Amino acid sequence: MDVIKYSLNSSVATISLNRPEVINAFSIQMRDELYEYMRLFQDDEEAKVAIIKGNGERGFCAGADLSEFGTAPSQIMARNIRFSRDLWSLFLDIKKPIIAAMHGFVIGSGIEIAALCDIRIAAENACFRMPEAALGMIPAAGGTQMLPRLIGVDATLDLLLTNREISANYAQSIGLIDIVVEQSQIYNEAFGLAAKLIGNGDKLNAAIKSAVRAGFEMNIDSALKLEYRTVLGLHGMKP
Repeated sequence: MDVIKYSLNSSVATISLNRPEVINAFSIQMRDELYEYMRLFQDDEEAKVAIIKGNGERGFCAGADLSEFGTAPSQIMARNIRFSRDLWSLFLDIKKPIIAAMHGFVIGSGIEIAALCDIRIAAENACFRMPEAALGMIPAAGGTQMLPRLIGVDATLDLLLTNREISANYAQSIGLIDIVVEQSQIYNEAFGLAAKLIGNGDKLNAAIKSAVRAGFEMNIDSALKLEYRTVLGLHGMKP
């Protein structure tokens, strides 16, 4: 069974986590297939925006598939850690907009996937939790690094250390979620937003993403110079 589904409609790529029987628990196979489909989205000239969602009624992603823990030889586990890092780097390298559309349970790896997206939409019934500490683990798919950049250090430590569940509205209040909608409207909202982003044009979307992400790692003087060069580049001018 394909654990990732990919479809293209009106230049919008829909990438669906497809293990609804286990609330899309993130397995090794799912990680491998997600990498391949994200590469497909990156290279597909017809695909302008991606929406990542979870199939099934119960949730977006229940986190890492704990049934796989301890079942793989150390060499394979080391390979999967490297592959995971490659997957997260791929998310950040893609110049096209990526939207996360979440409902129900959004746990662990589900939050980490969403944090790598550009815009995050959640249904009112979505609930969020980072359970790794309660399992004697540290988040290993970007949680300790992407979340502070998204919601700040204090809110990140609260989520990572306490294992407490937060609502969609609270997640929006701390910046983890951008838009909260009724569950019945989440995909309409995501596709409507994707259409707006397509209207920006490929070059503008890519330029904005690059300037924001690269500039965030710079001091303000260097970042403003980057912004200036980006503006000139969009108009075919040299500094």
